Amino acid sequence: MYALSVPTTTPRCLRSRHSVSLLFAHLVVVVKYRRRVLSPALRGQLRALWTEQCEQLGAILVECNGEPAHVHLLLRHPPSLPLWRLVQQLKGVASRTLRQRHPWLRRVGRGHLWSPSYFVVSTGGAPIEVVRRYIEQQGATTALSPD
Repeated sequence: MYALSVPTTTPRCLRSRHSVSLLFAHLVVVVKYRRRVLSPALRGQLRALWTEQCEQLGAILVECNGEPAHVHLLLRHPPSLPLWRLVQQLKGVASRTLRQRHPWLRRVGRGHLWSPSYFVVSTGGAPIEVVRRYIEQQGATTALSPD
């Protein structure tokens, strides 16, 4: 359906039968009660889990890093995959897998590893102001004008 590849300095657009897209999202997930439990080793396990999960969902984990209480992810995703579903899958799989591997994590947030909320923002492409000016100027000239 979609052919995704890890973006280089100039990412290529995703092409499908009816669309062309280039969608990136910056996601931040926080440990429940901001507990500082994510060691570098656990963050490495998260990166591996999320890379595999993204591949299964048709997305790409471009970058992943964080601190003991939260993790930042840069994701590239197809337009057919809603962000809420991507976030739900990533948090669910990571929580379940890490708590199975490390039973002490079950006590971190009363049975939950992640806070129920998250932060996500679209990113990439031109800055918002540039896009706003481009759209604003669309009616200024027409393609068929003699000028």
